[in-house]
Amino acid sequence: MKAIPARWKGICESGQEFDSSLCNLKLIGARYFNKGIVAANPGINISMNSARDTQGHGTHTSSTVAGNYVSDVSFFGYAKGTARGLAPRARLAMYKVIFDEGRYASDVLAGMDQAIADGVNVISISMGFDGVPLYEDPIAVASFAAMEKGVVVSSSAGNAGPPLGTLHNGIPWVLTVAAGTIDRSFAGTVTLGNGQTIVGWTMFPASAFVENVPLVYNKTYSACNSSKLLSEAPLDAIIVCEETGFLEDQLNLIGASNFRGAIFVSKDTELFELGGVSCPGVVISPEDAPAVLNYAKIGNRSFASIKFQQTVLGTKPAPAVAFYTSRGPSPSYPGILKPDVMAPGSLVLAAWFPNDYTTQIGSNVLLSSDYNMISGTSMACPHASGVAALLKGAHPEWSAAAIRSAMMTTANPLDNTLSPIRDNGLNFTSASPLAMGAGQVDPNRALDPGLIYDATPQDYVDLLCTMNFTRNQILTITRSNSYSCSSPSADLNYPSFIALYNNKTASYVQTFNRTVTNVGEGAATYKAAVTAPKGSTVAVSPEKLVFEKKYEKQSYTLTIKYTKDDEENVSFGALVWIEESGKFTVRSPIAVSPFLTSV
Repeated sequence: MKAIPARWKGICESGQEFDSSLCNLKLIGARYFNKGIVAANPGINISMNSARDTQGHGTHTSSTVAGNYVSDVSFFGYAKGTARGLAPRARLAMYKVIFDEGRYASDVLAGMDQAIADGVNVISISMGFDGVPLYEDPIAVASFAAMEKGVVVSSSAGNAGPPLGTLHNGIPWVLTVAAGTIDRSFAGTVTLGNGQTIVGWTMFPASAFVENVPLVYNKTYSACNSSKLLSEAPLDAIIVCEETGFLEDQLNLIGASNFRGAIFVSKDTELFELGGVSCPGVVISPEDAPAVLNYAKIGNRSFASIKFQQTVLGTKPAPAVAFYTSRGPSPSYPGILKPDVMAPGSLVLAAWFPNDYTTQIGSNVLLSSDYNMISGTSMACPHASGVAALLKGAHPEWSAAAIRSAMMTTANPLDNTLSPIRDNGLNFTSASPLAMGAGQVDPNRALDPGLIYDATPQDYVDLLCTMNFTRNQILTITRSNSYSCSSPSADLNYPSFIALYNNKTASYVQTFNRTVTNVGEGAATYKAAVTAPKGSTVAVSPEKLVFEKKYEKQSYTLTIKYTKDDEENVSFGALVWIEESGKFTVRSPIAVSPFLTSV
């Protein structure tokens, strides 16, 4: 790493179990904020009164953003390889605002404000406040100041999916990131005594010796949901557990037992997104089950072996929307389509702190590691933050809105089978923008997006002026008298579109005005291609945009006419501006959704 830039104003704050000398050319700042906790709880003892991580979350997310290269990394034999963050040459400054003793809005606001004053370029914040209006949300308030200074704020959507209207950080001036799966899976191979091989799913954290072990299947205890019935099964065996709908209960019961191994039959994909197998077991699909069951039924002559710690790359289809990721419309302001983009969030491998266990064998063997594999929009957010850091380095003149626009309009709505990304939380149907935003973020395409949708601080204030907020409530967010409400407008220049209808409206028409800036190298002509949401018609005017030079702006209108159907579901489509040579495709998702009551 080169010398720290002279413009950096941050410090490394010493505290409990953390000395300022621990900072270096990579970790250039470390501060902690807990005056809110102390003020609300006089006399409280802060158990780790420093920037030191006590939960692993900050270590995991920061290494995902900007961790340097580390070779020979794995999670107990799974996902072996070289680990690195999205922006491995970026510098890190840590601002600890959550403690084991709690979280207070004042501490979050203080930490973010300090990060801006210190001179950060990107704030990655994998947390949010649910059910609060923008003027009571410290992330909304602090990120407004960040946006004014060109600092990108990348935030997590939350883990309350799949119901609609559950996301936090649906703030118009931040980047809101949903979570998706990764194109790899973790396997255990079952080899039956007759030579047949079946690949199942597992993350059992050891290379257990399960070789030529008797294979047992018995209707008496095959539900694997009763410790009393399981006590009748032979322990020196691989037990077959049939599908019951309660895979987690089965895993826990077998994990607490002393069976040599287990084969679980299940189509429950949630385990594949969350991990956690504490027994030497493998999950196989119902389609593969007959081969195992038929062989096991031959009785005392059936044997099997299981090999663990295998990683399968190129899993299809991937990515998919994680079942847990929170969905729009945004409760704090539903008129902006949120989330913005999707990034890898399920079973992400990244650094961890060594003072707690990361997985277990049985109920009493707890294992620690310098790396952990966990899931959540907390893991997706830093992927997008790292991309934002790379874009900020390549285009230091771009605003936060421009960087978000580049990421959104180049995001990929298709998986690796070239089919629409599926929603694991909605019966594997095609994912809507309320689940994944514009799609999976594509760092290389975002570097050169062709067109961007920009916005000024006043544009966001014009939006706030339409929200029935009082002057003081708006001032709480802007913290400045320099803005005016003379031209209120809910039509923010955003790279996506959402039309909201209520159940009493038979038809609905909404027109959006947008302005795009040419960031290509010179003159260019773009033509519009529209996929209208089901039950709607979409018109774009003009249908051709002609730019004569770089940084030129052109405007257009998009009109959605919706006719109510009986289902009242979310429908979606897209507007794509295609450059005539085919070099650029600038895509904006369109969603038509029932109106949900905002906070």
